[in-house]
Amino acid sequence: MAEVLERCREIQPLNPEIKNQLLTIGRNTLDRYLKKERIIRRLKRGRGTTRHGSLLKSSIPIRLTNWDTADIGFMEMDTVAHCGDNLSGQFIYSLDMVEIATGWSEQAAVMGKGEAGVVAAIESIKKSLPFKLKGLDSDTGSEFVNWHMVKWCRQNQLFFTRSRPDRKNDNAYVEQKNYTHIRAWLGYRRYDTSEQLRLINDLYRNELGLFNNFFRPVMKIQCKEKINNSVCKKTYDLAQTPYQRLMRSKQIPPKFKNQLRQLYELLNPVKLKEAIALKLKRLAKA
Repeated sequence: MAEVLERCREIQPLNPEIKNQLLTIGRNTLDRYLKKERIIRRLKRGRGTTRHGSLLKSSIPIRLTNWDTADIGFMEMDTVAHCGDNLSGQFIYSLDMVEIATGWSEQAAVMGKGEAGVVAAIESIKKSLPFKLKGLDSDTGSEFVNWHMVKWCRQNQLFFTRSRPDRKNDNAYVEQKNYTHIRAWLGYRRYDTSEQLRLINDLYRNELGLFNNFFRPVMKIQCKEKINNSVCKKTYDLAQTPYQRLMRSKQIPPKFKNQLRQLYELLNPVKLKEAIALKLKRLAKA
């Protein structure tokens, strides 16, 4: 990020010592510096609206094994309700989709969570992905567990699996992004108008989506080791953005890599954050 900010002339050129410190700072040190800010930003929990679909559960396989984190193209998906403290009436949901191997994520806002609207949003996201979509995994909510969704996956030759009921850890990748990529920006207020729907989708398709995928690094767990049969020690890989993981993969054709590289070179993370803040102010007044 420091090198990008220098390229965009958002900061003064850094001397080698400071640049090296920024590039090598440890996770624990960052956590310590950011602890106070995270406490300030802590938000109350939102309401969950997932309801289990009953008719199709037996025909949609449960994913019982861990993901193959090297094969690009498999995504977890979930919905986030923007109902505020009132579940009555119609309101906006955010569809959240996260690719397992790279962390690449896409979001889309829909009014209500009817099966046709959700599938249409997934179809739109599928067309914009910089990789081939191979499979989807969801919870047991009725917006996913329905005949419309099953038929669409079969038509597009996609693997479709579901998690076990009430087991949030089965969808850990997307559950994390529900907060960092949606709640942290939109909060817990109610959104239920067509203008709000337009503004949220504008954010997802442009500045917010670009910032999350090109400038937010993610560390992935490489292995877990139990110590004294109680404490679990986790080893992480080098923090990389979804863009960096795609560029370093041999599974992405050179044509797509060139397109991504050209887009990346046009982006300024500071300008993206400024545009996001401006659009969030407009959303707050809508």
